[in-house]
Amino acid sequence: MSRSFAAMLIGLLGFTAYVIFVMIVADWVLTLHWAVQFLYFAIAGIVWVFPAKRLIYWSAGQ
Repeated sequence: MSRSFAAMLIGLLGFTAYVIFVMIVADWVLTLHWAVQFLYFAIAGIVWVFPAKRLIYWSAGQ
């Protein structure tokens, strides 16, 4: 199995798990103040980029 194929599978599974987790927590966050909601969705929208970046670098062999 090539690195790029493994990275694709890991990325798809990891991103799916992340989205499910974020949605479950969002149900609880939506009952809170709008400022807390804003911070949660801003952070949740950015955090996934860092593991994706590392996975892309690993896939490229760097």
